[in-house]
Amino acid sequence: METFTTLTAVAAPILRINIDTDIISPSREMKRVSKHGLGDGMFANWRYTEPGGREEDPNFILNQAPYRDAKIILTGANFGCGSSREHAVWAMHEWGIRCVVAPSFGVIFQSNCVRNGILPVILDNAVIENIAGQLEANPASKQLQVSLEDCTLTAPDGTPHAFDIPPTDRAMLLAGLDAIAVTMKHDQAILEFQARDHTKRPWVYLENQ
Repeated sequence: METFTTLTAVAAPILRINIDTDIISPSREMKRVSKHGLGDGMFANWRYTEPGGREEDPNFILNQAPYRDAKIILTGANFGCGSSREHAVWAMHEWGIRCVVAPSFGVIFQSNCVRNGILPVILDNAVIENIAGQLEANPASKQLQVSLEDCTLTAPDGTPHAFDIPPTDRAMLLAGLDAIAVTMKHDQAILEFQARDHTKRPWVYLENQ
């Protein structure tokens, strides 16, 4: 998993509420269980003119310059609600999204983001709309700066906005570790516990001998 420390990038405002995982990654685009090959299907119902097709709709923001290079999405409340499909996060990451800023997230989606290297930032809706307004004049140059080290998002006008993130989630993103890798950092302690426990309760381990 990629580390996340700081990010300065183009931000794409998609200011709609209740964008669910089926919108982010439609079920017909889930043709594999791999994390790879899903980016083309991200927001497929909005990006393309026909279901299952690949003719781009020029009216959709991510099909427009400079938003094709966006690594940050500004959006509305309850982003990533609906099903728990991790494909939605995989598709976003493969497309290049590294941070999503919303007033709230679907709980499982938010957890999946952290475990796949995408930073979910929670800010008030009024703040997000204000930032989106600042981008309109020149989104290519008026980029956002996100620092996970300081837990701040800096708007184009230079205003810093602090955000909260659980310490464990922050540590995972800063180190680029998923949940399994975090556990394996304690590998020696786990082995030492198993050795002690084997001495105390040898009958538990008989089936493994």
